[in-house]
Amino acid sequence: MNQELLYKAATYCSGSEHCISEVQTKLTAWGAESDEIQPIIDYLLQEKYIDEDRYCRAYVNDKLRFAKWGRIKIRYMLQVKHLNQFAIQDALCAIDDEQYQTILADLLRAKMKSLRSVDPQQRNLKLIRFAASRGFEPNIISQVIKQI
Repeated sequence: MNQELLYKAATYCSGSEHCISEVQTKLTAWGAESDEIQPIIDYLLQEKYIDEDRYCRAYVNDKLRFAKWGRIKIRYMLQVKHLNQFAIQDALCAIDDEQYQTILADLLRAKMKSLRSVDPQQRNLKLIRFAASRGFEPNIISQVIKQI
């Protein structure tokens, strides 16, 4: 095992949460051969530098709180990273529904201020489209629009 690459990967993982696919991409960019990558990944998993359950929880928390993404978009982005479906589902189930709806309501109120449309139907369609592009579920979007 290449000790220099192992050290770089451990440092990379200790700085913030990363998943296996991100570490593999980084190792490849650093010039690691394909047969060197798996032993490094195995070591990082064994020593808990990489934990995909922990990564999913952190990713969901960050994207919900800071990027204000909905469950659909978060799930899709985690699937793109080839993460375990059970870990994704567990992390998404940990989202507090009240907080989730509050985030969506705040987003929609802010968006409503920027809309120039006077027609309520057209305004609602724009709000629905906006919330859907953020990855929120249609049934929750309609509930929140009725509340605000």
